[in-house]
Order: sequence, then structure tokens, then C-alpha cells
Amino acid sequence: MNLATVGGPQSAQGKKKDHLRDFLAIDEREHIVECSQGMMGKLLIYVIAIIAVATYFPWWESALVVSAAMAAAYRPNLRNPILFAATWIAAFLEIGLFENQALTDISVILHHEQIAGISVTVMAFTFLLAVMIGAWVILAFVRKNPKTFLARRPLITLLAVVALLCVLPALDVMQGLPRALLWSMLIVLTPYVWFLTYAIADQRSRDPSDPVLQMAVLRPFWSPTYLPFGKGAAFLRKNLSKTPRDLAVTQLKAIKLLLWSNALLAMKTGLGWIFEDQMEVPGLEEALDAFLLGQPFPIAVAWLSLILATAKYSLKIALWAGLFIGIARLAGYRLPRGSWRPLESRTLMEYFNRFHYYFKELLVDHFFVPTFFSVFRSRPRLRMFFATFMAAGVGNALWHFLYDIQVVTSMGMARALESFTSYAFYCLALATGIGLSQVRASRGIRPPSTLFGKLYSFLFVWSFVVCLHIFGDESRNHSLTERFLFFLSLFGVS
Repeated sequence: MNLATVGGPQSAQGKKKDHLRDFLAIDEREHIVECSQGMMGKLLIYVIAIIAVATYFPWWESALVVSAAMAAAYRPNLRNPILFAATWIAAFLEIGLFENQALTDISVILHHEQIAGISVTVMAFTFLLAVMIGAWVILAFVRKNPKTFLARRPLITLLAVVALLCVLPALDVMQGLPRALLWSMLIVLTPYVWFLTYAIADQRSRDPSDPVLQMAVLRPFWSPTYLPFGKGAAFLRKNLSKTPRDLAVTQLKAIKLLLWSNALLAMKTGLGWIFEDQMEVPGLEEALDAFLLGQPFPIAVAWLSLILATAKYSLKIALWAGLFIGIARLAGYRLPRGSWRPLESRTLMEYFNRFHYYFKELLVDHFFVPTFFSVFRSRPRLRMFFATFMAAGVGNALWHFLYDIQVVTSMGMARALESFTSYAFYCLALATGIGLSQVRASRGIRPPSTLFGKLYSFLFVWSFVVCLHIFGDESRNHSLTERFLFFLSLFGVS
């Protein structure tokens, strides 16, 4: 609470914060908002956005992305077709012009099956076109048949399809080209599972979104990832700017967020330069390898390596979230931040909400809510804990396993699951901690508001996060046992 609101003197530090906030709050200054609605203001926003996005992508690609977003914002009558064209052109360009991970994975599959003479790019194009047509057919089917199992349980149905595509090649019931085709289809299809789940759920609502918009936000051009930044079409419609003034404010917020994303990227690069390049602090993987070879770094260095890895990972999540949401805001969508001051978290539950908002939302929508309304209705605390565990534990593990689905094609299902045990343990520990935090909050237990209490809460939350990062760095190069032994070594246990 600001002391000025209760009549007390405002501290110098508080004044500095207010001055800084006033300086940065360009979206709250009426003259700037008015200027942003004019031609010169729009042009300035356009140029600054391209410069900010070009930090991450080539200039021409940045110009295309920003142009598509701005065109969708300023041509509301053509918004859905523009978004549709931008999303699918970006998807096909990614395969045709870049070192796409899907192309690399399909190449490995064809080489493993000793298949020559087939264009990897053409195969990927064909499967992407099949996904596009198949998604349109599925949405049309759901609109006409809202009571089918697919319409009522879209995630279970889609995961069953993915499981089938995994199991059939793994059983060796087919060899050569048929197996390569199934593996390749799996790699191209899997990124769309979570987006299509949102789209199917929206089709069953009383006021479903236009099919063109649904198809436009299947891996939208502003976030070509596995994670739906902006959730589905229903959420986007709810957060669409309605008036020219709202649009101007939203785009000013977009510019602030894009510049903040660049600042975070500079912080991440600076941390690497200072600690890794200048001070020669080893990376976490290097520290783990040295420990396993019997040549461990000093405990203080190992701790510094772990803290640095956690910090860089946190910055990576925040900067990419800022970039994606910033571009979506340029298109006129008033979307919440993807990562919001996680260092201010006072409980694990609050950390989970702040750190990776759209990942949390996906887990809540697809795992927490269905579980909460299905089990333990007579035992509210157990119900809350179990629903939280299903989201932060089971849903978290499932999402990350599908994210690395190409590992199954190269290692086989058994070895892929074995290499995933470390991250599975991470999900188990994280879900338990968040579940207990959720239960404590439901009992009315709040973190202390004193200075010492805030410091204690900060140290507790981030000590938990840092220690758990050993098991959740998403690499598969070390087993759970090796990571656990390294964790014990940080406390002097040989």
C-alpha cells in the first residue's frame, strides 16, 4: 500500500518508483494515446515494433509478422481472414525457408528406415496440409455433433490419436515407409493438440467463434510454439479492443512489452557474459558431468552454477512470453502478461500463477477444472489438492513429454519414458508443493506481511525453485539418480 493514501509521508524510494512508473506509463497519457490514433502515431508504433521484434527474427520476417498484426487491428472487417492467412503462411514458410526442427526429425526417421528419394520438405508440407484440412473437418463435425465423445472430451480423444501413432510404429507391426509416414505425421500433428482442444471446446459453447478465427489461432503466427499464448479464440474475442482508443492503448502496451522483452534478453545475455565468459562459471550440465567424473567443482561454484541456470531459464520464459504477447497486443488483443513479477511471489501457488501464466492456464483449463468437478466433492481440501496435483503434476509431465515426442521416434517408447524420469520427479515435487500451498490458502493461511516475513517467503519460494531446477532443466542427459546425488553433494553429502 502506498503510504500517501493513508496520510503518511511518502519515502524517497517510493517517489522514485512513482516517477519511474509515470515515465513508463505512456499508455496512460491522453495526449500520447490521441497521437497514437493518428497516421504518424501508427507509423511510429509500426517502426518501433519491427525494430523490437527484429532482435529475435530476420528483418523481413519481423516486418511480415508486425504488418499482419497491424493489418488485423486496423481492418476489423477483414481481421479473421488476415489472421488465418498470416498463421498458415507462417506455418508453411517455417517449413520451406528455415532449419525447421520437424524437418530435421523427419530426416532422421527416413535415414533410420533407410528410405531414400523422398523430399523431406514435400512430406512435411503434405502432412501440414493434412493437419489444416483435418482440423477444419473436425471443427465442422463438432459443430454438427456437439454430443459426441470428441466434442465432450477433446483432449482425451486427441491424446488417444497421438498414443496410437506412437504405439503402432513402436510395436514393429510395420516397417519401412509406412512406419516412417506414421512417425512423421506424429511430429507434424503433435504441436496442434493443445490448440485444437481449445477450438473444439469453443465450438460447443452457446456463442462459438467463427470457424475462420478458430483456424487462424491454431498455433497463431505470433507464437509458433506448442503453448497457446492467448489460449483459444473465445479468450481472444473476450479480450479484443473494441474502440480506436482501446486499440491505441493496447498497442502502446504492446510496445512497452516488446521493449521489456528486449531488456530481458539483454539481461540474459549479460548474465552469460559476466558469469560464464568472464568468471568462467560452469553451466549446470558441465557441473553435473564434472561431479559424475569424480572431479566436482567447489560447492560454492556448483551452487552459483545452479542459481545462474535457474535465472537464465526464468529470463528465457519471461522474454519469449513478452515477445509473443506483445505481437498479439499489436493485433488488438488486450491479453494479460505471460510472466508477471515472479520474484514477488510469496507462496508456491502464487509463483505458479505468476511465472508462466499461459502454461498455468492450459493446465487449469484441461486438468484442474475437469478434476475439481469430478472427484472428492465431500472432501474440499483433498479435492483442491488432487485437482492441483493433476494440473501441476500430471498435466505438466504430459505436456513436456509431448513437447519432446521426437525422442520416442529415435529412442523408442521404453527408453524415452526412462529418460523422462527426472522431469517426472520434478513434476511430482512441484505439484506436491503447489498443492499444499493451495490447501494452506484455502484454510486462510497467508504469508506474513512484515519485512522479515516477506524476506522469509521470498527465500522459501525461490530456494524451492532453484533446488528443483536440478531435476527440471528438461534435458535427458542425466538420470534421476545422478541428479539426486549431485543435489546431495551441494549440501556436502559425498
